[in-house]
Amino acid sequence: MRSGLEVLLDDPQILRGARVALLCNHTAVDRRFRHAVDLLQASGVRLVRLFAPEHGVRATAQDMEGVGERRDPVSGLPVVSLYGDDAASLHPRPEHLADVDILLFDIQDIGARYYTYQASLGFAMQAAGRQGVRVVVLDRPNPIDGITVEGNTVHPGFESFVGAFPLAVRHGMTVGELAVYFQRFCGVTCEFEVVRCEGWQRDQWFDAGDLPWVYPSPNMPTLETAAIYPGMCLVEATNLSEGRGTTRPFHLVGAPWLDPQRVVAEAEAAAERVGLEGVAFRPAAFVPGFQKHARQSCTGMEVHVTDRRRMHSLLLGMVALEACRAADPIRFGWRTEAYEFVTDVPAIDLLTGDRSYREALEGGGSVRTVLEGYEPERRAFVARRAQVLLY
Repeated sequence: MRSGLEVLLDDPQILRGARVALLCNHTAVDRRFRHAVDLLQASGVRLVRLFAPEHGVRATAQDMEGVGERRDPVSGLPVVSLYGDDAASLHPRPEHLADVDILLFDIQDIGARYYTYQASLGFAMQAAGRQGVRVVVLDRPNPIDGITVEGNTVHPGFESFVGAFPLAVRHGMTVGELAVYFQRFCGVTCEFEVVRCEGWQRDQWFDAGDLPWVYPSPNMPTLETAAIYPGMCLVEATNLSEGRGTTRPFHLVGAPWLDPQRVVAEAEAAAERVGLEGVAFRPAAFVPGFQKHARQSCTGMEVHVTDRRRMHSLLLGMVALEACRAADPIRFGWRTEAYEFVTDVPAIDLLTGDRSYREALEGGGSVRTVLEGYEPERRAFVARRAQVLLY
């Protein structure tokens, strides 16, 4: 496999003489782990500034922690944060693009709607279009395959940074394909070009090729973490820890008061009831390093992937929450604090894109019924998606 960055560097002619801004993070590397900033500058490209997504250019900021970078300590280039202290900070301002001819994007996505890098791409395209700036997307493989599509799309009134565009939860697209989708179906208007990656087949996972895995964010250490994230990210919308700051984020879920034996029994029963395959659960204890229950001893369960191709990742997350709620319905609760700058919609509804899952869980409904209710939206999304696939 070759990334769009590597393909571009074969012939960077499209950037010659242009003033270029680069929206990137630490994943923008070639197979020798050389960063795009260094490679582009060595190729004579005129970089004028960097745009930092959530977590920052060097990914040192934690989840939902404002990025305050002003200058990149490695390259010395000025940095504009696209993840500050309010929703307005997510969008480049006109002055950020006034001296730019091309906005270049190179970030490794993980294939889930909640993962905010693709929203940053869409917002940057909108801003670039208003300023007459051309966008060039350096594509990279979807690491959890480009075929599997899971879940519904975001309903009106439930938009947020974790659901900025009407995508399925697990969308099965690359960032280049998402750029095309944003323009075709989301009203995003700008001049743009996708530099395609090479050697990737849609049914391949990231480890089928020889590109290096660089953890895309501080709590996304492995490809297996990415595989379960479309479901296990739902834990963020509860008062449970998703294991941030441990070596197994999103695999671990728990709280100081959760009974590990009971929650595993509930998870195994729920998985059998709804036909969830490819995963196993074990009782676990851990100490989160960040956010909920930080530095407190938590108990709960660990998710083990036994067959990633048989696993339905969104169903896994729904089963995990059902089990935790059943194990301790009194102390289980939904997150009530602001989530991605939104205060008037529950975090779980922002993640799932509507209120149907939360209402079903609260009312004792089946998560399998919820997924069946999502199916018309999923099929409609798949039909639209088919019109923009590049591989």
